[in-house]
Amino acid sequence: MIKVVYFDEDSASDYLDISAGGKTVATSENVKDRTTKLHSEVETRLAAKFSWLPFLGGSAEAAGGVDISRSGQSILRKTLANTILTDYLAKADDDPRVSQLRGLQVTAPKDSMAYAKMFTPYMVLLKMDDLPFDLARMDEVLARAKGYYELLGRGADGPKRVLRFNISAFRNSYGLTDLGRMRLVFHGVLVGQTSEHALGMEAEMSGGTDRATVTAVELVDGLDAQNEELLDVYDVILAGVEYAG
Repeated sequence: MIKVVYFDEDSASDYLDISAGGKTVATSENVKDRTTKLHSEVETRLAAKFSWLPFLGGSAEAAGGVDISRSGQSILRKTLANTILTDYLAKADDDPRVSQLRGLQVTAPKDSMAYAKMFTPYMVLLKMDDLPFDLARMDEVLARAKGYYELLGRGADGPKRVLRFNISAFRNSYGLTDLGRMRLVFHGVLVGQTSEHALGMEAEMSGGTDRATVTAVELVDGLDAQNEELLDVYDVILAGVEYAG
């Protein structure tokens, strides 16, 4: 793995704890010890770095405490995340419970919430006074209404899959729209099944997973709306670019 696009730290941490079984406390303490040691080293280096500033005088460590704490905590959080990532990769690499999905082209189903979420950040640029709602706030509403967003994954052969992403787990400023342009490997856990129709915004807001009505075209063509193909749903833990050399 040479580039991490998405990493759900909470899910990975739960996976490591569950996999550790009775060693959960030992695993957590090991992570804490490794990050705490680095945190102390960071604070020491930052204190020395600020000591030359003339307006801090001789008490650079005390006067720069806020900046040191802020920088140290930022590095601590990143180090903790990277520690979890490293431990996760080592554990999940040969775990059959974690599926590694490759060669998928991911897209947002039309009329789905994921499809809308891709475009709502740009709606702040639009101004339509005659609309009954505020377009600029749609992105905020969607972010609060739904934590996970579903994309369809299509391979060169084989069935479609539904990939669910935690909207807050993207790294390095990536987002949903970037996934369709990259050649990624997805680490996912099979969590259930759903129909493609159920991913639509209308179906989600109605709370149902099956169609309530059959169109005239479907009746003429003899289509059975109740027998729609069910697709496997995967909660994605990690998405990234693999080294192809």
